[in-house]
Amino acid sequence: MTAHMLTKTAISLAAAAMIVAPAAASVQRDPAYAAARANGTIGEKIDGYLGFVGSPDGSLRAKIDDINIRRKASYAERARAEGVTIEEFAFAQGCILIARTSPGEKYQAPDGSWQTRGSGAARLDPRCPSVG
Repeated sequence: MTAHMLTKTAISLAAAAMIVAPAAASVQRDPAYAAARANGTIGEKIDGYLGFVGSPDGSLRAKIDDINIRRKASYAERARAEGVTIEEFAFAQGCILIARTSPGEKYQAPDGSWQTRGSGAARLDPRCPSVG
């Protein structure tokens, strides 16, 4: 991601956070989704999508695939509006989502490994714009 794209993307981070929030709120009320986050079966990836840490059942896989499809559609719309690629926008959103994980939840570290969020801040990719 270029410095120009990081700056441009950083400007839109507040708007980007609002995109996933409504969809995430309704999904978080789903007991299967909440349980999968809590038990570490799924986690936030640096590319802005949910990933499987463990082996999900077919129902959970379908639910997470649906969430990721909706995220991608949302990212595409915002990326066009901001003049960046979907991948750039999704990466910036991934930074936000990882920063917002709660203690005990899984996230993808900069080296690609799955980590469990402790009481401190999640380890973010050094290319992440400030998510303050």
